[in-house]
Amino acid sequence: MAIAEHLSTSGYNVFATARSPMRNTRQLEYLCLDMRNEESHFEAVDHALERTGRLDLYVNNAGISEWRRISSVDLEFLDKIFSLNTYAYFFGCKAAASVMKSGSCIINISSIAGRRGSANNSVYAASKFAVTGLTQSLAKELGPRGIRVNAVCPVLVSTPGLLYALTQQDAPGMDNVEHFMARFIETQSALGHLPELIDVARMCSFLASENAKSITGQSINVDCGVLPN
Repeated sequence: MAIAEHLSTSGYNVFATARSPMRNTRQLEYLCLDMRNEESHFEAVDHALERTGRLDLYVNNAGISEWRRISSVDLEFLDKIFSLNTYAYFFGCKAAASVMKSGSCIINISSIAGRRGSANNSVYAASKFAVTGLTQSLAKELGPRGIRVNAVCPVLVSTPGLLYALTQQDAPGMDNVEHFMARFIETQSALGHLPELIDVARMCSFLASENAKSITGQSINVDCGVLPN
């Protein structure tokens, strides 16, 4: 939501998707779609073309976070995570690439977990490592058409979904989320804090802009120095 709202105040006509109805504004329209379905991505793209006649930017940002130790991983859990974190991104890139012109941009919202693994997080990490491969490959595939493809890798950003996931069995914050977050900041963050939603949104805005016209195939951390490159 923060990405959609920021882009809508930065000159874009934004068509965002959600599985439940949301409030529209003059430059931000929500479409009630489930992005696990390939046809939903094409429906979103068609809607944007009908309204504006063009597609300059496509942001893949559907996702779910859930920790589970390997002894408890089964096919149902793998499908649950990969269907949204990985398959949906392939579908989104496919739909966007089918209509984009030179100068357009695809941004995949990945995670610091797509750069390093952690305990009890193998499935989520694998789903995000896949996004890195997708991003790098499509940068090469779509680059000759003038389409750039990048990924943004935030570290822990305080959202209701993340805070809920951290309380679940096998999650690192299951005993005390506030203590876990405070300890993580103390031991992992170079800046002594974690990024906010607007920081991720601003990175998307930058990557979509002319200022980033020579940047493609990159997975860029927004992590306050948790994982320096």
